[in-house]
This record gives sequence, C-alpha cells and structure tokens, in this order.
Amino acid sequence: MRVTPITTTGGIERRPFWNSYSRYLTDLRPDAALLAGETADAQENVFLGSNGEETAFLCEAVRGAGGVTMVQVESVVNGPLPQVDLPADRVVPLFTRDPSRITPRQVLMAMMVIKGIYAPYEVRSLNHGIGYAPAAIELLLPTYGESLGLKGRVATHWWLNPHPTLIPAIEAGSVRSIYSLGSEVGMERYAAARPKIFFTTPGGELLTNRLFAQVAGQYGVDCFVGATLQVDADGNSSTANRDRISGFGGAPNLGSDAPGRRHPSPAWVKAGKERAEALRWAEWPSIPFRGRKLVVQVTPTVSEKGGMPVFVPELDSLSLAHEGGLEVAPIMLYGDDLTHIVTEREIAYLLRCATREERRAAIRAIAGETPVGRSEKPEETLSLRRRGLVQTPEDLGLDLSQVSLDQLAARSLADLERISGGLYTAPTGEFG
Repeated sequence: MRVTPITTTGGIERRPFWNSYSRYLTDLRPDAALLAGETADAQENVFLGSNGEETAFLCEAVRGAGGVTMVQVESVVNGPLPQVDLPADRVVPLFTRDPSRITPRQVLMAMMVIKGIYAPYEVRSLNHGIGYAPAAIELLLPTYGESLGLKGRVATHWWLNPHPTLIPAIEAGSVRSIYSLGSEVGMERYAAARPKIFFTTPGGELLTNRLFAQVAGQYGVDCFVGATLQVDADGNSSTANRDRISGFGGAPNLGSDAPGRRHPSPAWVKAGKERAEALRWAEWPSIPFRGRKLVVQVTPTVSEKGGMPVFVPELDSLSLAHEGGLEVAPIMLYGDDLTHIVTEREIAYLLRCATREERRAAIRAIAGETPVGRSEKPEETLSLRRRGLVQTPEDLGLDLSQVSLDQLAARSLADLERISGGLYTAPTGEFG
C-alpha cells in the first residue's frame, strides 16, 4: 500500500449504489483504489478519521483482486494512531442544510408527514434524505411532534449522516441512536460528546461505513423519506432530467422494500396489513401476510427553485436513456416501491390502492397545477378521500394556523450551534 502525505484534501467523490458494491466481488473486480485518509504512521497503517464509509470494503476488494491501493492522507506521524482503520498489509461531508432556508411550504409538508405517517404508523427507525423538507421534519420533532405526544414513540433510531438539524431533537431526548453513512462538517466534537447516540470509537471518532449503513437501511428501518425532481403518473421518480442530472445516493436501496426482512415492528406490520387488504380487494383472493417498509416521497407539486412541475406524464430519464443508448433508464425509485407521496396539497396513501388506476388517481389528486394534476377528477378525489386513499391537511386534523416557521426548533445555523452547547461548528459559505 502506498501512502502519500498532503497539505489539503479535496476532489470528487463517486458513490456507487449498494448493488454496485457486490459487483466489486464479481464482474467489477477493481485493479486499483485511490483512497483518502486522515493520518498514517511510519508503518503505513492508516487512520481514516470520521469518514470511513466504504473505504475498507474497497481496499479489501482491491487486495483480493491483486490490485494496487494508494491512500492520500493529510499527515504521516511517528507516534501511535487513534486507531488503525486500514492495516499496512492490505471523507466526504454531505450538504449542510441551513434552517433559515426552510420555507413555510416545507414546514406544512413536514407537519403532514409527522401527523399523517409517523404518528399512525409509529415509525421508529428511519432514514432521511438531505432535502429541506426532511430537515424541517427533524426540526419539528421536538416542537410539533412533542405537542402530539410523539416523543419517544417515533423517529427514535436513525440511519443517516449526523445531520446538524437533528441536534434539537437529540438534546430534547427524542433520539436514541444514529448510525452514520458518512460525516458532516462541524459535527465531529458534537458526535464525540454524544457516544450514547452516535456510534463512535473509544477515542470519540465517529464510526461510519456506507456499506454497513446501506444494509441496515434496507433491512432494518421502518421508513425511508426522500425527495425528487420528477414523478410520473405511476409514481416512478428520478433526479435525472434535462436541466439537471443528480446522483441518487442511497435512495434505490434505502427506498425499496426488502422481501428478506422477517422481524416485525408496528410500522412494518401496519403497512403490510394495509397493502394485503388492498390486494385482496383486487385480483389476489388469498396471499400470505408480509410486512411492508414505508417508502415516502416528499415533494412540492412545483419545484421551489425555477417553478418547474414535478409531476410529469413521462420522466425525462426515459428519453435520456433512449438518446444515450441505455438499456435501463435512470429511475431512482420505482412506483411500486412507493407507499406514500406527500405534497403541499395532500398525502397519497399508495399502499392502500388496489389497482394501478387507483394509484394513478391518487397521484393525480395530489399533483396540483401540473400536467398530471390537471387530469384530476374532483368526484374521484372526493371518493378517494372518503376511503382514506388521499388525505388533505384538514382530513388529518392538522390546524393550518399552526403552520409557521416559528414551529422550527432552530431557525439558523447559529441556533444549532447554541443548542449544541458550542459543540457544533457550522461551516461557512452558501448552501443549496
């Protein structure tokens, strides 16, 4: 293994999906790995710091294939390392979400998720994407969530990066554990000071492993909450469109229902029963009971930036695949994996829909002034609401007068620093 000391770190991270990891042991055997660490000793053992992620797995795959591993570190020391992550024989933060950029519409959708999904399903273990609506949910848990009597009952166990927007919920005693996929700038001291919440080394370093977290996130969580740029009439979604092609992150794995799961939880059982009832009403006269993971997309009907419709008759990713000669279109989440879609108008409970046409009707009902939403039929939507397949904020008993930015437990990065007791140090710069 070759170790190179440097003065600064940087570069572009390439994050393969979990299904790609498995191929590193089959048809994608790597010949070389270029890795990043924090410190190495004179024997070329490496300490990765708080961004271990999938590094050890990549190193093992290359070593087994007889390849070459080169590690870039900030320094080489003569003394002992805090710990050895990569033995000699064989780092990247996500986007910080500034609470001051959360909008009232995102607060409304976040309150709908808490009242209409987390509460009735008793969602305890979950993963959040990095959008502003999930950040709003995190900041509402110790305020709005607690007012609903949900403290300690929902959102207690997490698989996600150490989001600073979870600090108020942690300090309020609402969070019991967080296993991290990666790190977050400025959260190092806070994580070290909360070893009962975060998985850390004896020395206080945050333990991260993207491969382990993907496995846990697919098989161990009750719920995945993400966002997207486009949704079609069947609920298929993608962040690849003609104006912007974004990576999917862990969404294809975390946002899919793993049929191998066997351990029950209130959310998994309730979702499974609802799905089974819907299918029995349709073409299946008898099916064995199986639980169901909740897969939720939270999106405005029209994008907050640019005003582009999110709900479209056909995803741009289909034409991108055709023009690029791709056999498989870059679809992030398939519609049949989705259980709920939340917009500022309503929640569509897709797992309660018996047929494809019912699912399409529920999506039309929540799509607003978009090409998909314009085909909504008011009488059809009213029937869906009566049967609980679509729910408005009023149907949920949500008091719209409560929808306010004042509900957020923190309104700025400075608030998060204060609530952390000075342990969190917010990065400087602009955040998207």
